[in-house]
Amino acid sequence: MGNVTEAKIKKKKINFIYKFKRSANNLFMDFIVQKWSIKPKKVFLIDGLGALLSIFLLGFVLPRLEELIGMPEQTLYLLAGLPCLFVIYNLYSFFSKESSTSILIKVIAIANMSYCTISLVAVSYHFQKLTYLGVTYFAMEIILILLLAIIELKIASVLKTKNS
Repeated sequence: MGNVTEAKIKKKKINFIYKFKRSANNLFMDFIVQKWSIKPKKVFLIDGLGALLSIFLLGFVLPRLEELIGMPEQTLYLLAGLPCLFVIYNLYSFFSKESSTSILIKVIAIANMSYCTISLVAVSYHFQKLTYLGVTYFAMEIILILLLAIIELKIASVLKTKNS
C-alpha cells in the first residue's frame, strides 16, 4: 500500500514541477510577445541584428575555425548568404509604411524557420565531419532562431487580432 501512495505522491510532484516550468515558460514568452507587440517594428531590428550576427559568425569567424567545428568553408558561406537577404528584408520592413506589419513579421518568421531547416540539412549532410563544438554551435543557433520565429508568429497573430 505504501508504495502505491508514494508513487502517486511522486507522480503529483513531477506533474506539479512540469506544469510550473511550463507555465513559467509561457509567462516569459507571453511577456516578450506582449512587450514587442506594442512596438512591432522593433521585431525587425532584433531579427536584423541577429541576421548580422549570423553573417559575421558564418561568413567571417567560423570559416577560419573550420578545423575546430568541422563544417566546410563553402557550406558556411552558403549559410551566411541567407541572413544577408534577411537583413535587407528586415530593413525594408522596418522602414515600410505598410499597415500590414503582421504579414511582414509572419514572412520573416517563416524565412527563419526555412533557414533552420536548411541549417539542419547542412548539419545532417556533414554530420560525420562536425566536431562537438560544431554540433553545439549549430544546435544553439537553430534553437535560438526557432524561438525567435515562434515569438514572431505569436506577435503576428496578436497584431492580426488587434487589427481585426
